[in-house]
Amino acid sequence: MQQARRTIVHVVYRFAIGGLENVIVQLVNRLPADRFDHVVLSLTDISDFRDRVTRPGVRFVALDKPPGHAVPLYPRIFRLLREIRPDVVHTCNLAALEIAPLAWLAGVPLRVHAEHGWDAHDTDGSNPRYRRLRRLYRPFVSRYVAVSQDLHDYLGRAVGVPAARRSLIANGVDTGVFRPRADAADPAAGIPGWPFGPRDWVAGTVGRLQTVKNQPLLARAFVRLVRAHPEAASRLRLAIVGEGPLRAEVESVLDAGGVRHLAWLPGARNDVAAILRHLDCFVLPSQAEGTSCTLQEAMACGLPAVATAVGGTPGLVREGATGHLVPPDDEAALADALWQVAADPERAARFGRAARQRALDDFALDGMVARYDALFSSGRAPARPARP
Repeated sequence: MQQARRTIVHVVYRFAIGGLENVIVQLVNRLPADRFDHVVLSLTDISDFRDRVTRPGVRFVALDKPPGHAVPLYPRIFRLLREIRPDVVHTCNLAALEIAPLAWLAGVPLRVHAEHGWDAHDTDGSNPRYRRLRRLYRPFVSRYVAVSQDLHDYLGRAVGVPAARRSLIANGVDTGVFRPRADAADPAAGIPGWPFGPRDWVAGTVGRLQTVKNQPLLARAFVRLVRAHPEAASRLRLAIVGEGPLRAEVESVLDAGGVRHLAWLPGARNDVAAILRHLDCFVLPSQAEGTSCTLQEAMACGLPAVATAVGGTPGLVREGATGHLVPPDDEAALADALWQVAADPERAARFGRAARQRALDDFALDGMVARYDALFSSGRAPARPARP
């Protein structure tokens, strides 16, 4: 028997380049088109990131919310939900959680909330005000999704969400798009602006340049690395891909350290897969993480990783097997770990092969989509909700 169609409203704070937004793109493009319709609702704005949605007929709504609480927009959001009459509202991270009560009031049958990670204002979930908010909204959420074991445990321990209402669904990676270089000597001529040569050893990261991602730490560690190993400075290089408010600080660190000419900061890019394939080591210097999509993508590309041991990252990087974990905000430890990878090519290659296999075994995109399919299809059969 053919299943009834369901309409999902995906709610985010901003629809722009980011890990959780990329998950929504993957779900919209890959969930069965004969069973799901989609609306992307941004509380603020929608960037050209929407162009990554290739499925036709997707509706995008930007509410242009100013800073502060969304209360003034509540009547508009309620009317919108009554107009769309979705079967599922899918909110992402704390900034969108306040929509869950409105979805309940509008009679939406299934209200799914996903936690993708922390932000700079609450890097470990300990902020008392945010904990209270999560508990306050808990009765209005039907099911929770956590992208890492760390977040899954937090929802139970700190928010009081019963195990029966929690699902652990790791982010998925398209391992066909994100794959190792076919030839180790393959030139990067096809990457616009790529400044490095085939003999250079390139450490790199990808992500929005914001406090929680902490790219200035990587810049300081790179300066330390070059100074500690001047004999290798001729081949050590750094790529920091992304745009954001920390760009000036990163550039200042590199300038002060005299290594700006060894670094490439190309801004936000649409050719991340190709760039990752030409790195020699992926670095994740974050202050907090859920499950990093770019780290998973780098692993799928067969890269060894050096990452801070925060959030869900220790569940991805296996120390001494796929890379190295270091304490957060420790530039000396980060520089030392980078040198360990750079100085031992055979070990780095072994890390990369293990990382690729881990991605194939545990991060396959089809598995993630299948789990969301089952979740969005759960609950009572679609029915147009009666007016509360």
